[in-house]
Amino acid sequence: MTITRRIRNSELSTLVYTAPSTVHGTGVFAKRELSEGEYIGTYHGPEAKRNGTYVLWVFESDDEASAVGRSGKNLLRFLNHSTPGNAEFDGFDLYALTDIAIGEEITFDYQSEV
Repeated sequence: MTITRRIRNSELSTLVYTAPSTVHGTGVFAKRELSEGEYIGTYHGPEAKRNGTYVLWVFESDDEASAVGRSGKNLLRFLNHSTPGNAEFDGFDLYALTDIAIGEEITFDYQSEV
């Protein structure tokens, strides 16, 4: 099965929107019901050379030397932290860990990626 990657805000906005968050600042919320395991979108932006705001680091477990970072430029840069989160990254692709209701904030556990 081939997944068409959602990287542009116009593509992501069919599933999510941003709004003020009770977790922190701005958050990402479900525009429609999302099913457990459903692909939400891809964290997109230029490669990051150092840590900073909106940088997502991905690496093989227990191998920080393999870390690759992206400086987020799409709506997914506004994802907030929660333990447990209701979504998780597989590389830079975001998937729902649970069913997510319309209007529910989409969060992930930052520690699972650090």
